[in-house]
Amino acid sequence: MATKQRGRPRSFDRETALEQAIRTFWENGYEATSVSDLTRVMGIGAPSLYAAFGDKRTLFDEVVVRYGATHGSFSGRAFDEEPTVRAAVSRMLHEAAAEFTDPAHPRGCLVITAATNCTTPEVEEDLRARRNGNIADIASRIGAAVAAGELPEGTDPGALARYVGAVFQGMSQQARDGATRADLESVADLAMGVWPAARLPENGA
Repeated sequence: MATKQRGRPRSFDRETALEQAIRTFWENGYEATSVSDLTRVMGIGAPSLYAAFGDKRTLFDEVVVRYGATHGSFSGRAFDEEPTVRAAVSRMLHEAAAEFTDPAHPRGCLVITAATNCTTPEVEEDLRARRNGNIADIASRIGAAVAAGELPEGTDPGALARYVGAVFQGMSQQARDGATRADLESVADLAMGVWPAARLPENGA
């Protein structure tokens, strides 16, 4: 006879609760989101939250990782799937226009908006490091494109990557301020209009 499992099963769906936490941090930012806000939207009590996710900071760390693997994954896919860095950046910015204004969830980018008015140093530093890490990755891709002859030799990878980051971050804030998808797609088009001329054919990209 099978031994009866002891212990009380969780009375909530962890994945659903985590998604609700993502949306709450995304909408309100880290600092303005309280534990009571989280327990209310997640439909659990504080003891269950601490048992399943740890404290607010630990939960937020998991939220950021999950956001990057779900709602924010379009950036990585663009660089993984497109044949040139120009095509990847163009796709990233145009998909950001759609993602940042999607009515199915809060506007903008969580990694950008969650840092608004943040006074918790370790959270602010972590989010800054993530944003700077993304820019460094883009700079590395641009540097490789210059070395491969895709971009002119005089292209400054760091400056061009910072430019892309500034456009991306600005689009997030503009979305929060009410810009439409069409508005942001126009911004993406203008941004790509100053991209350095390719030295090699871009396979139609």
